[in-house]
Amino acid sequence: MHLINSIIYGNSTLSWLIALGIAVGCAVVLALVRVTLLKVLKPTTTGRAFTQNVIQHTRYTFFAVISITIAATYLTLSARSEHVLDVIATLITLLQVAWWGHGLTTFWVHRVIKRRIKEDIGSVTVIRTIGTMILVALWIVILIAIIATLGVNVTGLVAGLGIGGIAIALAVQNIVGDLFASISIMVDKPFVVGDVIQVGTMLGTVQQIGLKSTRLASLSGEQLIFGNGDLLKSRIQNYKRMVNRRILFTIGAEYGTPAEQVEAIPEMIKSAITAQSPVRFDRAHFKEYGDSALTYEAVYFVLSPDYNTYMDIQQAINFILYRDFEAAGIGMAFPTRTVMLHLTSDDSAAIATIAKAHAQNSDRSATQESSTSSQGEGDSTPGPK
Repeated sequence: MHLINSIIYGNSTLSWLIALGIAVGCAVVLALVRVTLLKVLKPTTTGRAFTQNVIQHTRYTFFAVISITIAATYLTLSARSEHVLDVIATLITLLQVAWWGHGLTTFWVHRVIKRRIKEDIGSVTVIRTIGTMILVALWIVILIAIIATLGVNVTGLVAGLGIGGIAIALAVQNIVGDLFASISIMVDKPFVVGDVIQVGTMLGTVQQIGLKSTRLASLSGEQLIFGNGDLLKSRIQNYKRMVNRRILFTIGAEYGTPAEQVEAIPEMIKSAITAQSPVRFDRAHFKEYGDSALTYEAVYFVLSPDYNTYMDIQQAINFILYRDFEAAGIGMAFPTRTVMLHLTSDDSAAIATIAKAHAQNSDRSATQESSTSSQGEGDSTPGPK
């Protein structure tokens, strides 16, 4: 009885035993709750998976701190002891928060990668990088909080980190700009791996979207590399997302074509287009009187983004129109130019003199050729035997 009532550090032995019992009881209850929830919860939904991840990353050390803190309320502690207990509890809580953040960030990264890896494999690297950046930032904040909890003045440290961060950002601003551009590409998705895009005059298929650059395979075989920042500043044409292709082409008929045939040509063009598949005819018109042709303009849509399909259809239309024009006696126009000369009397006399001299030269050449021919025939006559 005397042992139970003896005072140890300001509390009786009985009080210490009761506090120990409370601490052990709380720890056991919390551990059982953790184990039970992990068995009951199945990650069938995002919410359940999220909760399961939080529970899995809850450490028994944290349960012990909670239990000791609850038990300490039953005891009478000195100010120093309370301060030490508060510091320890704060440190363990900060580490637990960091561990929760680490687990949730990893959970998010794995979920997003699993969802995107089939449709956009190029964004996997960017997502992992974002996850790493979040973890680094989280642990830096936790580390500063731990140092502050230990009583160290962190004002200078935070200021130094800020100044250092600005200096580093200025030194690698192009790299940082490309990094954020890659994040923008991942979020906004102007293109994904496998898309055929055109940047300025360069065309290619997207092979890889990296942290700093995006790589394209051009049609001629070489690899095109663009900085992500420069890429987003350019005008990008994404042909992979083309639903259909609008085609505009012109054809010319010769001047002098009879009016009836001029009026029939738009219908010929329409028939040639509608005979193809898959197409949607839009219009065909006699557009204008060109420099050397009667110009017709036609518009139709190829209901497929494939370029080879478009070229096959256009070729078939050209064949049909050529045959129809030939059967109707309509001439295909080509660039021609008529030159009109206005001659004075002096010019006429000069031209006559030149023509006379040319005629004399022609007669002289003909005489020489005749003489040469006669001589050759004489040489070939056989002599007497």
